[in-house]
Amino acid sequence: EVIQYKPSQYMAAFLIMEGVMVGVFASLDAMLFYVFWEAMLIPMFIIIGVWGGPNRVYATIKFFLYTFLGSVFMLVALIYMYFKSGSMEILAFHSLKLGLTEQVLIFVAFLLAFAVKVPMWPVHTWLPDAHVEAPTGGSVILAAIMLKIGGYGFLRFSLPITPDASNELDWLIIAMSLIAVVYIGFVALVQQDMKKLIAYSSIAHMGFVTLGFFIAFTIMARSEASGGIALGMQGGMVQMVSHGFISAALFLCVGVLYDRLHSRQIDDYGGVVNVMPWFAAFMVFFAMANAGLPGTSGFVGEFMVILASFRADFWFAFLAATTLIIGAAYTLWMVKRVVYGEIGSAKVAALQDINKREAVVLTSLAVAVLVLGIWPAPLIEVMDVSIENLVKHIAVTKL
Repeated sequence: EVIQYKPSQYMAAFLIMEGVMVGVFASLDAMLFYVFWEAMLIPMFIIIGVWGGPNRVYATIKFFLYTFLGSVFMLVALIYMYFKSGSMEILAFHSLKLGLTEQVLIFVAFLLAFAVKVPMWPVHTWLPDAHVEAPTGGSVILAAIMLKIGGYGFLRFSLPITPDASNELDWLIIAMSLIAVVYIGFVALVQQDMKKLIAYSSIAHMGFVTLGFFIAFTIMARSEASGGIALGMQGGMVQMVSHGFISAALFLCVGVLYDRLHSRQIDDYGGVVNVMPWFAAFMVFFAMANAGLPGTSGFVGEFMVILASFRADFWFAFLAATTLIIGAAYTLWMVKRVVYGEIGSAKVAALQDINKREAVVLTSLAVAVLVLGIWPAPLIEVMDVSIENLVKHIAVTKL
């Protein structure tokens, strides 16, 4: 939507957010990582708190408390490892010898920070509230980039620093991931608010990311081949990138409708295709991608993770694959009620189709989703070396 109140400060908050997020991904120093990690909260807190919806104060405080409290445990773990190694280099932590008890405690400390950010079940309840109250731009950044930082944390810290604890507790993460995939999918089915539905969809899709990362340990225990281990991790990373494009696009689609009708309730729409054909085409395409249609990026990551899950356990794969049915159910059920059918009201009949600015943004995201769906090889090749190194780290015990 168009921001009328203090637009320059709104843009400034996003630029600060961008700089801080680059800092999180680029940091090789643990304390610098932590500073950027916490600094991320401030611009997002301001974006939701100042430009958010009517219930924004509750949403911002809940968002801040969840993420901040989780991060405190991570700080304790980082300080402990600093005293143990004499260095704040993250790469020095990777080669640090730690006993199993130490590893488990450090792993749990990291889990509390990263699980909130992903977010994993059961610490996910802040996300739907934050999304519903955030302006469209805030929702896009929150879904597309901020959630991925939790997944990045697992790859950068939990897996290489505490491989034995990760191996011992992989069942816990797999269980939490599968509950997110299945249970949260059913929760999404009953939502009446489009933003809330997409927010719950995000939690279910991010469950695939953590499942892909931790299924590796079950595969390692059952076979010597490293192919399945790498496949799960590649799938998780592709899913992160793919979800960044698809969820951002869906939130933008909701933003386009909200800008015109000032409602996110599914029941207030109906027959949008009759008055906004171009918009309807984009929304249906992104909905299909969200449901995991082959040929879109939404399919590639999920398929890789399901394939890796088969190498670990049939029932893991079976439960993970239910998202292809549940995801299609809640996404297409929303699209059917919003886009198709008779025109729902006089307000819907008066809607204008997307303008050039909106068309350019949605087209660029559609191209990314399509290219990544048809030809994911370049993305997978880029991450190959990193994943090989990671597999070497987790395959060797530190005990």
